[in-house]
Amino acid sequence: MLWFSKAPQEPEVAQEAETEHFTPNFTHKTRQEFERVKKDFESLPVPFVALVAFGLGCACSAGGAVLYARYGRRIQNSDWVTPDLLVKNRWLRGVVTSVGDADNFRFFHTPSFGGWRWPLKFRRIPTSIKDLQGQTLHIRVAGVDAPEASHFGRIEQPYAAESLAWLQEKILGKVVYCRLIRRDQYSRVVANVHLAPRFLPGAFFFGKNLPLEMLRAGCATTYEQAGAEYGKEGKEEYLRVEAEARAARKGMWRKGVTIETPAEYKRRHASVSPEPKPEPKPEPTAQGRTRSKARAKLSGGWFSRLF
Repeated sequence: MLWFSKAPQEPEVAQEAETEHFTPNFTHKTRQEFERVKKDFESLPVPFVALVAFGLGCACSAGGAVLYARYGRRIQNSDWVTPDLLVKNRWLRGVVTSVGDADNFRFFHTPSFGGWRWPLKFRRIPTSIKDLQGQTLHIRVAGVDAPEASHFGRIEQPYAAESLAWLQEKILGKVVYCRLIRRDQYSRVVANVHLAPRFLPGAFFFGKNLPLEMLRAGCATTYEQAGAEYGKEGKEEYLRVEAEARAARKGMWRKGVTIETPAEYKRRHASVSPEPKPEPKPEPTAQGRTRSKARAKLSGGWFSRLF
């Protein structure tokens, strides 16, 4: 019985031979197709080819300019924020370089292209005050109002220092994402601020909402004045989170829920602040009077003015 013997090898040999014949034929057909396309291209008029090349070059240049404006141009400071960026609610990614108050900070914009991010990172963010001058945006966190620090001779609100320390620990030197909204009366850029996601890429996913984190920690109240912006979460979510912090006696609510809010603090000081007195004009000195008399003599006639 030879039923267990191997099958003859003739089919495999035939298949190998077919493959050997197929490869040269395939290469020959490809070469013929390439030659045909080359002849068709050479038969085109030269002006037509030049026009097509010029159009492709213009399209590439325009596309490069659009990509640079959207992903490569760095917004150096608040003066670079155009009305178009505010209307489009442009998102900016950057690093917080300083925190001046418990609800605003300085922001160094780091665009996608330009060497500010990995794996093509070859630039460093300045650290000295001199190098950062005129290179950051002044951001006002939208939707919240934090306890006021001492300004213009006013004493600071209770828990102002603690709120400032909390915000510094949360964002100072870290990446945040800002959605630009408008300018306020102090020329700051009001923005919805999100923290960077912990693991996922920030280009596709958002981190925690910074204003809600401030409310949750009891470091701020909901800003309810005219022009307030709350993002996609809405005002109701802000008020709900603030109410939970009040009930839990967190942060500024640790001594009770009947405290002076930042908005009430501002209204109280605005109502009692005296009007600024006009500064008196300085008395002219003897030297100044002598110069005035000399000018009067020189202006006596055309001959005096000429010489």
